[in-house]
Amino acid sequence: MKGGLNIEAKEWINKIPGDHVIRAIVVILLLSSILLVYSASSSLAFKEHTTNFAYLLKQGQFVALGLAALMICYLIPLGWYRLLAYPVFIISILLLILLPIMGEYINGARRWLNICGIRFQPTEIAKIAVILYLARVLEINKLDTFKEFLIKIVVPVGIVFILIMIGSVSTALFIALLSFMILFIAGVKWNYLFKTMGIGAAGLTVLVLLHLSFGLFPRMDTATSRLKKFFVKTEISQELSAEEKQKIADKTYQEDMAKIAISSVGILGKGPGKSTQRYVLPHPYSDYIYTIIIEEYGLIGGIFILMLYLWFLFRCIILVKSCTKIFTAITVGGLGLLITIQAILHILVNVGYLPVTGHTLPLLSLGGTSLVILSCAFGIILSVSRTIDISAAKRKEAQRKETEKAQEAEEKADEENNDPEEAGVAEI
Repeated sequence: MKGGLNIEAKEWINKIPGDHVIRAIVVILLLSSILLVYSASSSLAFKEHTTNFAYLLKQGQFVALGLAALMICYLIPLGWYRLLAYPVFIISILLLILLPIMGEYINGARRWLNICGIRFQPTEIAKIAVILYLARVLEINKLDTFKEFLIKIVVPVGIVFILIMIGSVSTALFIALLSFMILFIAGVKWNYLFKTMGIGAAGLTVLVLLHLSFGLFPRMDTATSRLKKFFVKTEISQELSAEEKQKIADKTYQEDMAKIAISSVGILGKGPGKSTQRYVLPHPYSDYIYTIIIEEYGLIGGIFILMLYLWFLFRCIILVKSCTKIFTAITVGGLGLLITIQAILHILVNVGYLPVTGHTLPLLSLGGTSLVILSCAFGIILSVSRTIDISAAKRKEAQRKETEKAQEAEEKADEENNDPEEAGVAEI
């Protein structure tokens, strides 16, 4: 009986159009996030005078919202995404303009907007908006001249870059890198890309000079400080006072605590919920959740999570090859790169190979805007795969009907040839 139910369940799942592997990866990540946030939020619960269970419920709510957003995006026809590409891009720019004016000041930066009681990060929306915009522009424009390329791609994306840079330099550079990779993969002319790199370098130099003169980008000092701490190691002299030594040690506190957590375990971790560095590591539930994964689940857990993201990217590459339209191919490829690169950046920061960037681990870090918006990204990818499956099923059904018609015609012809009366006439 159980075997029969399992077979029926598998048949029902297989009937749902869309990539089953990507769907399974999303479910694994979201369920894992509830467990990980419950474990990693101990220090935050202590500060807020509450319990881990409150954050478990909070993450559960975010996961439910994420799944709802994913389902909505999954069911939206692809034609809608083409129509919404430009409006969403314009809306994201307007939200980014509002951010320095009426954004909430949290952790030294204005990254949150509160509109009608809904608090969100416009930069997360801008990430997907840029990808959809690039996909649409590259689909409907041949970009025969660099002037056209400059007006339709470099300038609009550059505006988004500058606006995001006000609140987060690392996110702005991330979007610039992602946009460049999309243009490269889309087959944009090499001379366009080289000229864009030159314009980007010159523009960044101007922005730095403007900041030094007028202080327009407050987060640039933070980014510079992080780079300096990462590449220039300050030796603590024994002649310094205890207070001076502590100040130097505090500059690399996050990195040091992460290294302690990772180096304290081997292949197997300390076990679920047994992390000790979660009490001292800043933001273990978001910026450093991969560190907690390694500490609790060891090298095996860390590799497993990394392989999930790489497997997801592999499935996206397969989907891109199945796409027949430029828009869908760039959308799937761009969103796949967005999620995977963000995950890899987070992992490299946690293991000490990159300076602190503040990027969360997609679908695993304590949720909010990032979890819901990235769930939308997964939903869009699944929408593309759903359309591909439905189209393939229609083609297969059409082929089946044509085959049946051919067989019926052949059988009818055979019957006519074998008709006794016809045969008698032929003999006479």
